Amino acid sequence: MSTAFRLTATTALAVLATPISAADGDLIVFDYAGFELPEFHSAYVDAHGASPEFTFFGDEEEAFQKMVSGFRPDVSHVCAGSVTKWVASGLLEPWDTSRIPAFADLNADLTGQDVTEGTGNTYFIPLDFGSTGIAYNMDEVPAEDVASLDVFRNPKYAQRITLPDNVDDAYALAYLATGTTDWTTATDAQFEAASAWLREVHSNLRTYWTDPAELAQLLATGEVLVAWAWNETLPTMTEEGFPIGYQQEAAEGSSLWLCGYVNLAEGQGSEDKAYDFMNAMLDPSSTRPLLEAGYGHSNAAAMAQISAEELASVGLGEVNAPVLAQLPMSKELREKQSATFERIKAGF
Repeated sequence: MSTAFRLTATTALAVLATPISAADGDLIVFDYAGFELPEFHSAYVDAHGASPEFTFFGDEEEAFQKMVSGFRPDVSHVCAGSVTKWVASGLLEPWDTSRIPAFADLNADLTGQDVTEGTGNTYFIPLDFGSTGIAYNMDEVPAEDVASLDVFRNPKYAQRITLPDNVDDAYALAYLATGTTDWTTATDAQFEAASAWLREVHSNLRTYWTDPAELAQLLATGEVLVAWAWNETLPTMTEEGFPIGYQQEAAEGSSLWLCGYVNLAEGQGSEDKAYDFMNAMLDPSSTRPLLEAGYGHSNAAAMAQISAEELASVGLGEVNAPVLAQLPMSKELREKQSATFERIKAGF
């Protein structure tokens, strides 16, 4: 994701670190713009008469640095690749899963990862997930050209390609393209191969996209024909009548991103309301609103009620190809990837 990120992120620069009005000030949620939609946590609104107070960040590194500098929200959205770093920083306290009734209903493939280095504590509750694959203009790009991730190196599409301005998504693509499907065990050689691939692709890019609205515009105007994109691009552009293709079964595979919420150790708000918020986000009443926005819901029991056809229509159908899950990685690898990605974008 991570992440990611999503929904109305085009407004992020205007609202970064700005609380929305008419909110419940007993709980501050640090989040990506767009996740404040009341339908995502309707059970909380029903119980307390208003949404929590939301404050927004643009990316997770920005969020991390703001909290290290002293900002103290109560709950924060974060994607799985960053969790180990946040745990190691001491910013978090574990969730008491006995206070989260839906925990037993969550997708075991999303909750079964150890992000706490053997402490036995649960610091990360998964909430939303999605896929990252090749979005392309079907009128201009034949299906055979997107049968492989080599399309991003294809000189035929020079300056008509875009990648996310997101280290996790970019390295997920690069690892897949160079034969690595599990980044949690990536060796130095695999990291270097992925980095070299990104350097090669950099010269083929029109730009790095920063949010889904920008990506949609790049595709709609024809500036870009091929993109590494989140699955939400598929239903959004289909609804607009754009000839969008979404390839998740390239020979080398596609990626799965995973995000959720963490409990901040020094939050000043209501701990009871932190659990009320988490429970509301996991409630089955949130499943369809999240799905309509392009996100899978970690509540497997609720997702089981959604048809395979509907999941496929939003890019969350079954994939018969390798999948790199963007799971938590070591702090050292994440920092190395972040630093290298910034150098690649700068042309080095």
